[in-house]
Amino acid sequence: MSLPHAILTALLEKPSSGLELTRRFDRSIGYFWPATHQQIYRELGKLEQAGFIRALPSAQPSRGQKKEFEVLPAGRAELTAWASGEQDTKPVRNALVLRLRAAAVVGRAGLDAELRRHLALHERQLAEYEEIEERDFGAVAGPEDRLRRLVLRAGVGLETFWVQWLQEALAEVEDMEAGGGARGGWGGGGGGG
Repeated sequence: MSLPHAILTALLEKPSSGLELTRRFDRSIGYFWPATHQQIYRELGKLEQAGFIRALPSAQPSRGQKKEFEVLPAGRAELTAWASGEQDTKPVRNALVLRLRAAAVVGRAGLDAELRRHLALHERQLAEYEEIEERDFGAVAGPEDRLRRLVLRAGVGLETFWVQWLQEALAEVEDMEAGGGARGGWGGGGGGG
């Protein structure tokens, strides 16, 4: 149920049309909660039906004109209840990590190239987050900016982890390719772990 809450958050920050929301998701919220254009429009309809948002009246109604939405008091109350409630963490599902586990069984062909590709992707994302932090949070102002910066710092921390882990994984795979000795195992052998 988090996409509706992400949309409510974005609309409370600034009333927007569906297209504007999509663009804003691409530049901020979408880094940690991605959504397609279609998903956003579908959720806007549901939120409007639920009485959480409304389309702002247009000065000149015309066919095909984009509707801007704002959050109603019921939507703010829903978001407040959700933000202050409990949320259990979800297990991480990562295809690359699963591929490493599979490679332990079927072989490492192509694994080093895939690790390098992922490393480059995470290095680019880390650089982008660091640039956003430098550009947008040089002088942190109010509590809203401090909380937004914390969200960005979570992204920086995750990307830093992935860069370091991928460097370690690549070094390990390259060592195995060079005939290096085993460095220990986790869950190997009879199918445990």
